[in-house]
Amino acid sequence: MRYLKIERVVALVLLLSIAGLSSTAVSASPASVLEGSQTLPSGCESLQVEAGNELAFRVYAMGVQVYSWNGSSWTFVEPRATLFADARYHGEVGTHYVGPTWESNSGSKVVAARVPGTGCTPDSTAIPWLLLKKVSTDGAGIFSSVTFIQRLNTTGGNPPTAPGSSIGQRSEVPYTAEYYFYRASD
Repeated sequence: MRYLKIERVVALVLLLSIAGLSSTAVSASPASVLEGSQTLPSGCESLQVEAGNELAFRVYAMGVQVYSWNGSSWTFVEPRATLFADARYHGEVGTHYVGPTWESNSGSKVVAARVPGTGCTPDSTAIPWLLLKKVSTDGAGIFSSVTFIQRLNTTGGNPPTAPGSSIGQRSEVPYTAEYYFYRASD
């Protein structure tokens, strides 16, 4: 029990460190330059965050996209992922689940919704990249002032291509993504 508490404190310190050093960490990302003039792949311009917001931090997600067979197609049910501090999936800092909700190990949460008319699919073998806007937050902490979230650099997660064998059958499809969290500029 004590080990788990220590592990959570270490993870929170890592997350806060990333938030403080986000401009350095993010500038290394080849997919997008996130300070001021963000560059997104052609066809993904709709993912640009509104002026007046700046990147606060990013996390790396590894988990599953859950689908259910309705008799004629697979329908999306929920995401389930662990959030990590680095690209090698070290330093667990939180979870991502239905809502969609992102929750830090310290308990702060943000619930967001896809911004209508946004999204792109740079890789047809992976779930789309998305722009989401905060719906609500809960608890003091890293997620308390998030305004926008981008889901970028996805791998996997598409629904199965083969039909299900029975109505209600579930399929958990592995995926990874990077989530970029923005806050209002000062």
